[in-house]
Amino acid sequence: MIDVYSWATPNGHKIHIMLEEVGLEYKAIPIDIGAGDQFTPEFLAISPNNKIPAIIDSDGPDGKPLALFESGAILLYLAEKTGKFLPQDPVGRYTTMQWLMFQMGGVGPMLGQAHHFRIYAPEKIEYAVNRYSNEARRLYGVMDKRLGVTRFLAGNDYSIADIATFPWTRSWKNQGIELDEFPNVKRWFETIAARPAVVRGVEVLASARKDLTGDKQREVLFGAQQYARR
Repeated sequence: MIDVYSWATPNGHKIHIMLEEVGLEYKAIPIDIGAGDQFTPEFLAISPNNKIPAIIDSDGPDGKPLALFESGAILLYLAEKTGKFLPQDPVGRYTTMQWLMFQMGGVGPMLGQAHHFRIYAPEKIEYAVNRYSNEARRLYGVMDKRLGVTRFLAGNDYSIADIATFPWTRSWKNQGIELDEFPNVKRWFETIAARPAVVRGVEVLASARKDLTGDKQREVLFGAQQYARR
């Protein structure tokens, strides 16, 4: 059994989708990030960076429990545990890891900033909105060019690189993107969105999700509580 400490966000959905795809038994434990659940000592013991998702696999290596945080590390672990969505041949493996790192270092952080300054920031800063909206378009352009050559990001087979990236593209409207401008991304997006495991994965904890644009939620997510030393 894998306990998944998570919330219905792009990073959380990466792991929900992966677990649905590989068919491992799991339990989703909600961490309400707008209420500050991520700062409890119990959660920090698993995820010291106070971010979701995190997991505890009761049947880890050598049959011993393993706790992991960071969505990219969790995806790699689950891929290796099940032998799925990460090629074994060196070229395929490193190509997949390359596009996974592209998501972890670029797509997630930059689209997250686009969300912040376009939706969550208490004041609209034109420079910041333009900076991250333009970067979002640039990243979609990179993906569109790649997906004009291959069916999926790492090649012609679906992989953890796609599982990591797809949840972030679900909010393309919030990023100032018109998906029709990126036809290869649109084709890729629609292909993945139709997968039964993806349909199930994006519904995990979705009913518990709450608005995060209120003053209280902003203070928890972006105020002094977030930056307190622990």
